[in-house]
Amino acid sequence: MFDERIDPGRVSSFLLAAAMHLALFAVLVFGVSWQSRPPEAVQVELWNEPVPAPVQVEPKPVPEVAKVAPEPVVAKPDIALREPVKIKPAAKPVPKPEPSKPKADDTQKRMREELAREQASFAVDRERQQIKDQLANDAAAARNKAIADWVNKVKAKIRGNVVLPPDIKGNPEAVLDVVQLPTGEVLSAKVRKTSGHQALDDAIERAILKSSPLPRPDRSETAPRAFELKYRPLD
Repeated sequence: MFDERIDPGRVSSFLLAAAMHLALFAVLVFGVSWQSRPPEAVQVELWNEPVPAPVQVEPKPVPEVAKVAPEPVVAKPDIALREPVKIKPAAKPVPKPEPSKPKADDTQKRMREELAREQASFAVDRERQQIKDQLANDAAAARNKAIADWVNKVKAKIRGNVVLPPDIKGNPEAVLDVVQLPTGEVLSAKVRKTSGHQALDDAIERAILKSSPLPRPDRSETAPRAFELKYRPLD
């Protein structure tokens, strides 16, 4: 049988482990005892500085005040003297400057100028009114002439359509009211004043209706919608 040999590495490992356990144990023991030690008390001594002794100040000598003799009292007289009152001279009123009056020549000159302007204005207005009146008269005359020409045309057309009765004596006049459209078409023809002959009145009325549409004016004026027509057979 072989003798059992001890491994030298195993012995060193064992010793190293035992040393580590002893060191750990020592750290735990000393650490606990160090923490459980009560803290040391610190004593502080409080003290104040001694108050310095008061310094004695010697009093200064007071200088003597020289005595002054009182002034003698002068008795005032019982009657007070008044100063003479000074009379101020009265202020003289300052005359106000009178407004300057316009000269007579300037006033008359302005009046003449104003009168001349008014006369010129009246003359212009009068001239304008005369022109207006003349234009109105010319227009009325032109319109009357156009209407007269148109009436002659209407009478001429109606006369061509009148059939005169055979027993008419003289030149009797009949007046009829005629109503027409702007186109000249006759709407009605009624006798306002008889000629004294019924057959002539009827013949004129039939001639007016037969002449529809009536002639138009030569100018631009519109023919009257209603007008009166005077008719004599011999005119």
